[in-house]
Amino acid sequence: MTGIEWGALMFGLMLLLLAARMHIGMAMLLAGSVGYVMVAGVGPLMSYFKTGAYARFSVYDLSVVPLFLLMGQFATQGGLSRALFQAGNTFIGHWRGGMAMAGVTACAGFGAICGSSLATAATMGQVALPELKAHGYSGRFATATLAVGGTLGILIPPSVPLVIYAILTEQNIAKLFLAAFVPGILAALGYVVVISLVARLSPSDAPAGPRHAWSERLRALIDTWPVLLIFLVVIGGIYGGLFTPTEAAAIGCVATAVVAWRSGGLDKKGFLACMYGTAGATGMIFLILLGADILNIFLALSQMNTELAKWVLGLQLPPLLVIFLIIFIYLVLGCIMDSLSMILLTIPIFFPIVMGLDIGGLGTEGKAIWFGIIVLMVVEIGLITPPVGMNVFIINSMAKDVPMKDTFKFVIPFLASDLLRIVVIVFVPSIVLFVLKI
Repeated sequence: MTGIEWGALMFGLMLLLLAARMHIGMAMLLAGSVGYVMVAGVGPLMSYFKTGAYARFSVYDLSVVPLFLLMGQFATQGGLSRALFQAGNTFIGHWRGGMAMAGVTACAGFGAICGSSLATAATMGQVALPELKAHGYSGRFATATLAVGGTLGILIPPSVPLVIYAILTEQNIAKLFLAAFVPGILAALGYVVVISLVARLSPSDAPAGPRHAWSERLRALIDTWPVLLIFLVVIGGIYGGLFTPTEAAAIGCVATAVVAWRSGGLDKKGFLACMYGTAGATGMIFLILLGADILNIFLALSQMNTELAKWVLGLQLPPLLVIFLIIFIYLVLGCIMDSLSMILLTIPIFFPIVMGLDIGGLGTEGKAIWFGIIVLMVVEIGLITPPVGMNVFIINSMAKDVPMKDTFKFVIPFLASDLLRIVVIVFVPSIVLFVLKI
């Protein structure tokens, strides 16, 4: 059998295991191990297991993952999400749909110190969902808005999936963070526009709220200073050359811990909850990493990556057509996989193909960063598409009276905004790269 045939067979095995409800990390680990044995034998696989896990988890850059996750946990305990939502609500809550817009902008702000979409959705759902429903917003529109807003958690830097992409492709984490800013801002603006349109087409779903006095607005704005300070220290320190991303994440952890402690949210119980939450999320991510490593090493041994890249490039298809085919595959995978699993599974296959394409004369670094942002935006969509839209599941678990199909129905306009943004950035890479002067 050829490498592509072996790879396709093991990929099919992995999908069968997923259909049997096996965890994605274990499914990749088992499929990769079986493929490894078939190609190289049991001995080499056992030899790899002796050192493979240590070699993967001892990578210094990976330490940024639990640090950013812990920073998000501390931010949640510190009540920073509530301050962000209240600030947005006092300024624009009196607009039709304004409170939902405040929820989206708060998600963007919280994402700037969190790095996880699931954490952003869960935290903002607890804060904003009761307020939206109390002010007359329909359950379907409120849940859809917050589920979509939660995706900004990985699009606005810092972003855990972007860190993983940087490690897999050996790219500069700081440059990827900087390149993600404009797409993240465009995403938030696009969601605000969609909310405005829905509010006008269906006023009963998104009514206007009460107007707040300027004194209330000023107080609410002042309450957000910890978020702004932490963001400036962490992101500004990275781009100012003061810290590495790992050092910045550590400083951000300390800063958010101090804020949470001063607010009274970081008592012994809250501290232990932060540690347990971070440990659980880190363990899940590292299990997926290990499974992806085994699967990708098998693919490398089978030469599937090389053969597939040669085959695709040999077709001499227009480069942008290849990119759109890759995007389509991601959209399909997003219906059955989480974002991190998609990145770990597909980047070793797709990255060599993209690097072999001529994309508007982009250099190697520019092409890698541009493709990374596109991948991030596409896997973000998987968080809100059925049947495995994790953000929708999280938000709907807080609103059990809202049928999930109604939430997915109101997610569709936001998906249109996402797809439009992706198309624009595919055709105009400078939107991503101009800040890097590449």
